[in-house]
Amino acid sequence: MTAEEDRADPSSGATRSRTDLPLHSRLFGQLKQRNVFRVAALYLVVCWLILEPVHVIFHMLEVPAWANRLFVMIMALGFPAAVIFAWAYEITPEGLKPTVEVPHGQSIRKLTGRRLDRAIIAVLAVALAYFVVDKFWISKHLSASQPISGVESQAQSAASRKDGAPAPATPPAFAPPAHSIAVLPFVNLSGDKEQEYFSDGLTEELLNSLAEIDGLQVAARTSSFSFKEHPDIVTVAHKLNVGAILEGSVRRSAHTIRITAQLINAVTGFHLWSKTYDRDLGDVLKLQTEIATAVAGALKVTLLGDVAAKVELGGTRNPAAFDAYLRGAKAYSSIHEAKDIPTAIAAYTEAIRLDPHYALALAGRSIALSDVAGHATTEAAAREGFGKAQADARQALALAPDLAQAHLALAFVADNTLDFTQASEAYERALALAPGNAEVLRLSGIFAAYMGRLDAGVAAARRAVVLDPLARSSHGALAETLYAARRYKEAVAAYAEVISLDPDFKETYGSRGLAYYGLGDLQSARVSCETKLDYWASQRCLAVIYDKLGRHADAEAVLAKWKAVVSEAGGAYQYATVYAQWGNLAKALEILDTALRLQDPGLEYLKTDPLLDPLRKEPRFQAIERALKFPN
Repeated sequence: MTAEEDRADPSSGATRSRTDLPLHSRLFGQLKQRNVFRVAALYLVVCWLILEPVHVIFHMLEVPAWANRLFVMIMALGFPAAVIFAWAYEITPEGLKPTVEVPHGQSIRKLTGRRLDRAIIAVLAVALAYFVVDKFWISKHLSASQPISGVESQAQSAASRKDGAPAPATPPAFAPPAHSIAVLPFVNLSGDKEQEYFSDGLTEELLNSLAEIDGLQVAARTSSFSFKEHPDIVTVAHKLNVGAILEGSVRRSAHTIRITAQLINAVTGFHLWSKTYDRDLGDVLKLQTEIATAVAGALKVTLLGDVAAKVELGGTRNPAAFDAYLRGAKAYSSIHEAKDIPTAIAAYTEAIRLDPHYALALAGRSIALSDVAGHATTEAAAREGFGKAQADARQALALAPDLAQAHLALAFVADNTLDFTQASEAYERALALAPGNAEVLRLSGIFAAYMGRLDAGVAAARRAVVLDPLARSSHGALAETLYAARRYKEAVAAYAEVISLDPDFKETYGSRGLAYYGLGDLQSARVSCETKLDYWASQRCLAVIYDKLGRHADAEAVLAKWKAVVSEAGGAYQYATVYAQWGNLAKALEILDTALRLQDPGLEYLKTDPLLDPLRKEPRFQAIERALKFPN
């Protein structure tokens, strides 16, 4: 602006020339007069409005994440260009002209400013309309079109109650615990069904990473993975009682991986967070930390301590070792036949060969080896297997002293080899390190109950049910601890849950039969045990029940059938329980002596097993109990 223009401008005042103002005041006045602020505001609002649909389209087309970043960078670089353009040029009736060439009397800056104001208001109105339609109308429409099966079934159940009471007018509001989440199996987009183990394994590792964060309640693997085929957010949330759902996809190539993850508020249906990650396979550990931290932030969980150190503890940066570990974990977690255990051990061994410092793989192999040793047919094979398992567990602990899985592996070995003091210490340490791990809670709960800490055992098992409500093993652990506590009615109910989840699991029927026996309901006990006659737990139960019903010949016949499959030495502890219930205390004590000599893992149950109650006042029995050195 020239001095002549300044003098002609009535806003400059009669007493003070604009050239007398400080430099920053003159600059601000020029920016305002040339509509630079309006152009900047309009540019930012338009960019934001464009970015929203572009992000959605890029996500649908699976455009690489770098393309998103490039688009944002281009728009960011355009901002200073727009500002400079607004300063240097002006719109006139004849078109664009450099500002310095426009005489003051011909300037239409004020008119241009009003037009820019209207444009900003219009764009903001479009943005607001987009937000309202996307976040409110569409979400509510979808929610209304999808019935909440869990709530409906509760209402129907209440309506059909035997007492004839009317169903409530409205179902109770869904109010899951704060900071609770389930991680659904990430979809395998690699185009190869054989890569399913990788997407499943990566999901489980991410689930474990989230479980490491204090203050976050994470539904365990078994329950979350039960929705693998047909995940419905509302159904999942109600069945698992969680407030948020994390889902996503995995696309793996030779050396890279793409993970798309999104976090959904299960109560409102709103998306809380989403992101696509493109990484080298060697960065998977770091990626787990990034996702876990982002999810915790979206759920407003206060992060305590070094999250990265917790998440990455015991892991590997070797992609091939990580791949082998996931194959081992997949084989072991889906065991239905013994042949899968060697597959798991072989995969864990390959992972350890590729990275000898891979503590998680060592812990995994230790547990698998203990499983094999526990089913060994000879004393020598069992001793060798447990020895290898213990070596792996100790090596894992040497590499990662705060790794809960390593302490769990050591506890598993010690428990099976009757070193109850070491097992107790290891279970307690694992529980302290991973209080939200359902597997740790299940195993430590059962152990605590059989060590005589009945209330602690039941409490741990109940917590496992909360975290893994659809897992047969969680309800089984609760039933087992309740049985040890002589809470037979509750145990029967817990076994009913196990059967509803897995009717083909044979062991449950014999165990439920013994719980009925504890209640004094011999007929229900008989019916339960006769359901799966080809399994040893049912045969043991029937040997006891038939004897109590006066069917002594049938009891002897069942016991003989059992012994034809498992020798008296091979199932020493279990046979001793039958003879104790038959009243043949001398025979029961004789077999328990054999069990002690053979270090039968079943002796873990001796301290609180109801079937051995007839022996508890016998000096020989008390001597055996002292020899086992149960912790106080």
